[in-house]
Amino acid sequence: MSMTPKPPPLEPSVEEHLHLSEFTGKFDVTDFVGSVSEKLISQSKSDNGPFDPKPFIQTFEAAVDRLIAVRKDVQAKTEQMEKSVRVSEREYSKKMADLNRGFEAVGGSFSGMEARMNQVSSTAVRIGEQLETVHIERQRAQAAYEIIDFYNQLSKGDTARLDTMRKEGRAGRRQVAVILRRLNTVAKEVDLPTADKTRENIEKYCEKFEKEMLVLFDRCYRKGDPKMMHHCAQTLLEFNGGTSCVQVYVNQHDFFINNVRNNKPVDDHVLWDLLPDPNSSPPKSEQGLSELFVEIRSTVETEAQIVKAVFPNPSVVMQVFLQRVFAQSIQQHMEQLLHRGTSISDLAYLRVLQLVHMQASTLVEDLKTYELPHVSPRTPYEATEFRRSLTGATSLAPGTSAAVSTMLETAMDELFIPYIEGQRYLERESRSLGALYSNLLSQFTRYHEKTQKGKSSMFDRMVNQLSAAAATTSTGGGSTTSAQAAAALMRFGGINAGNQDKSGEEPIREEDGLLSIDIAEKMLKWHAEAIGRCVELSPANDVAKNTFALLRVLAEAIGNAYIGAAIETAQVRVEAADSKLDPSLQPLSIIRSVDLICHLWQQYVNTALLPLASSSVTTRREMVVFNNQSVSRLEGGTNHLLQRVTDSIVSWLSAQLTKQRRNDFNPRDDDLSFARVNTDPCIACCDVLEKVRDTATQNLSGKNLEVFLTEIGVAFHSALLEHLRKFPVSATGGLMLAKDIKSYQDTISSFGIPALHERFEFIRQLGNVFLVRPEILKSYITENYLGRIDATLLKPYLTLRSDWAQFGKLFNDAQGLPDEGTEGRGLKDRFGRLSVMMKDLEGLKLSDGIVKGMPTIPTSFGGGFTMPSRPFGN
Repeated sequence: MSMTPKPPPLEPSVEEHLHLSEFTGKFDVTDFVGSVSEKLISQSKSDNGPFDPKPFIQTFEAAVDRLIAVRKDVQAKTEQMEKSVRVSEREYSKKMADLNRGFEAVGGSFSGMEARMNQVSSTAVRIGEQLETVHIERQRAQAAYEIIDFYNQLSKGDTARLDTMRKEGRAGRRQVAVILRRLNTVAKEVDLPTADKTRENIEKYCEKFEKEMLVLFDRCYRKGDPKMMHHCAQTLLEFNGGTSCVQVYVNQHDFFINNVRNNKPVDDHVLWDLLPDPNSSPPKSEQGLSELFVEIRSTVETEAQIVKAVFPNPSVVMQVFLQRVFAQSIQQHMEQLLHRGTSISDLAYLRVLQLVHMQASTLVEDLKTYELPHVSPRTPYEATEFRRSLTGATSLAPGTSAAVSTMLETAMDELFIPYIEGQRYLERESRSLGALYSNLLSQFTRYHEKTQKGKSSMFDRMVNQLSAAAATTSTGGGSTTSAQAAAALMRFGGINAGNQDKSGEEPIREEDGLLSIDIAEKMLKWHAEAIGRCVELSPANDVAKNTFALLRVLAEAIGNAYIGAAIETAQVRVEAADSKLDPSLQPLSIIRSVDLICHLWQQYVNTALLPLASSSVTTRREMVVFNNQSVSRLEGGTNHLLQRVTDSIVSWLSAQLTKQRRNDFNPRDDDLSFARVNTDPCIACCDVLEKVRDTATQNLSGKNLEVFLTEIGVAFHSALLEHLRKFPVSATGGLMLAKDIKSYQDTISSFGIPALHERFEFIRQLGNVFLVRPEILKSYITENYLGRIDATLLKPYLTLRSDWAQFGKLFNDAQGLPDEGTEGRGLKDRFGRLSVMMKDLEGLKLSDGIVKGMPTIPTSFGGGFTMPSRPFGN
């Protein structure tokens, strides 16, 4: 048997890498092989001969053998440790089972103990309840015994025991207070022969005790001893609710005593001079009122600390103090201010009322920061008695956390209710606005009244309506808002039932009757101030209704008395104008003023008034309908006025055309006729048309200007068609006619209306039929605008040519036209339809009227002229 050769020993550097500790942690095979063969690789490189693998094989074989031995050692240790773990697990499981059995036994013991404890506790609770009941009954019996004992003593007039307790100090006085309160209650229930005398003795002693406590409280109050004051207040609270203590504290406060002595208001001359002036800004403060409110803030800040330290229920005491402040100090000063404002004017009264309301609201918000904690009385009797004695007619709600805030809001409402409840405020506001508007428009009203005197006009109807409205009363017997506004307009506007002029009045001037944007802005400014007061003083639920009432006052003044009167006067003047004179274009400036004023009015309504009615859909709808109706009436009057102006202009132009001499277009002296540029009627018509254009451009704009000038141009076009049928035209006269037509066309072209360009281009081409040679006349009338017209309608103009007799027969035969005698009257009727045919050809809607140059509304109105935007009419 051959023996295996023992491998050579490993190098120390290789041996150290084969220990077990080298394989713990992070192990990398590549690094391990490299470290083992590192020295062998170096030796192989240093040997110059061929590569010899034997050293590597021997080293790695020895290393593998060593690793196998290490693995066997590791496996042996692992098996030994696994055996130890299994033994430990068996022992641990056994111990855990023993512990579980022990815990279960302990839990069972505790459960049994808990059950026994519950039984014991239930028994103890029952025993405790019985003991408490017995104790309460014992206390009640003891208290009843003491009350009966004190009652018997007082029935005999013996007060020694009570006097002794009263002299024992604070605790004794509080005990006496409780006993006396109970005795007073018992005395009211006892019905014995001596009960009246005993009740009288008890009441006398209670009165004596209360007076002593009040004297002590007053003495401590003057000394500034808050601890004793608190003791007195607490004792009196337990005695009778503490009402008398609170009243003494409030009544003797220096704030009320000083205000009674110094109740004369500060005379603010600047304020009272500006109050009745509607053009001045409403005042924001009054010197005396501001000083009073500053003093109130300072006093309340100090008293809040004192009351909190002295009284057991500071919240209710502070409410009593603040109620006295509002009911006495603020109300008295407010009444003085309002009385003085009433003696000046309604506007002064309303401005003072708003001023006081604004400053009082600010004061209330400042005083709400002094909300004091509410401390409940110790007994129900104290709570009831204290509440009943202090609240009176006003509920102080002591159980709420914001009792002072609630009381302040109630006091604020009660302060202003006499002045704003019902219709009081609204009636005075409406009367004030009516008076201001009437005074502002007095000269304007007198001017238009005298201008239209003796004529049955819309102004007379307006006066009659105002008279009827002034006599109208509401169902409740009071005057309505419209009635008050109408009465004020008549009284201050110089209008009476007989429409008689007053003697001694200032002479009226022409400028007094003109519409003014400044006057309208002033009226809207005054109305905006009234609306601001309405929002400030009216309850939130009445703001929409009151805003609507003030809108009616504004519409009556600015719509009827101002704009309506100016429109009516302008209509009367246009109708009474002398037709021989140039037509008056002054009404166009009135229409422009009406346009601007209505624009301001409607923008004001949309921006300022309608948002205030958003809370009431019904009221907002009524406001929209009323406003639309008011504007619709003005639209009708303006449309009628503009139609009268248009008629007067057209009538004057037609009258000028009638002055055309028959031989103007058939002159005998050619040199004389060529010396003139245009005929006299042409010059006059062109001058007036240019004036109309310039005036209309200044006062109208947009679609209004276009339609108005279109109406004038179309009417003048029709008049020219009729005019050209009346005069014979010679060859030289045709040149004069062409110059006249050219002047007409140039003037109308300056209007800038495309539809009129076509019409007057037709007139020019029609005038050229008198200049065209006979041989080309046939082709000329079949071209351009003349080609659109039936040849039979052109014959009346062709027959006016001076050479018609020479070529008329041939022309009729060539055109297929009948002779004049074949159709007689019927042909003349057809010729008269040329102007109508022109309208049909062009499709101009001349009856659509004129639309104001403002945004339109969905609601449509009869008539042509519409006023500025009413976008709220949706």
